[in-house]
Amino acid sequence: MNRRVLNPLLLVLAFVLGALAQRLRLSPLVGYLLAGVLVGPFTPGFVADPALAMELSEIGVILLMFGVGLHFSVEDLLEVKTIAIPGALVQITAATVMGWGLAWFLGWPTLQGIVFGLALSVASTVVLLRAMEDRRLLETRRGKIAVGWLIVEDLVMVVALVLLPALAESMGGGEAGARAGTGSVLGSLGWTLLKGSAFVAL
Repeated sequence: MNRRVLNPLLLVLAFVLGALAQRLRLSPLVGYLLAGVLVGPFTPGFVADPALAMELSEIGVILLMFGVGLHFSVEDLLEVKTIAIPGALVQITAATVMGWGLAWFLGWPTLQGIVFGLALSVASTVVLLRAMEDRRLLETRRGKIAVGWLIVEDLVMVVALVLLPALAESMGGGEAGARAGTGSVLGSLGWTLLKGSAFVAL
């Protein structure tokens, strides 16, 4: 089938299943997810173009985050900072430690355990924002706390992703590698903080 005809049909399928899920008093995200499963490579029949799916998902994330940014200000984050910041940090730490502990019990290497724990410690910002938007919770205090919490999680993950390569280097190179890796970790952290500060200042 011609791609110019097929692409709109896939979007129509997602829309129809999303509307059906909403009629069943479920989040439209359930319908969108089901549509993706139906045209994905792990179900029989037609398989959509993975590259196109990736492009559409990135556009969707950009538009959703842009929409949230229009309704959320720094003042909102500062308003809930006493709950969102320590809560998110404690939750990330606890989940990461528990994930690492499970990985250690299963015999995984330390770095893989840390990555596994970090993956367990964060929620999907896109999914939760869409769910709260559907329920009109973004403007409530609970919604602002949740959004602030998610923002803190995302910022921590940015720092973690920057530090992981340097951490892997320090853990795999013996004593000399550890010394070089420590300098690399500190350098990466400092550079990231510098770029973040410059972005906020501008």
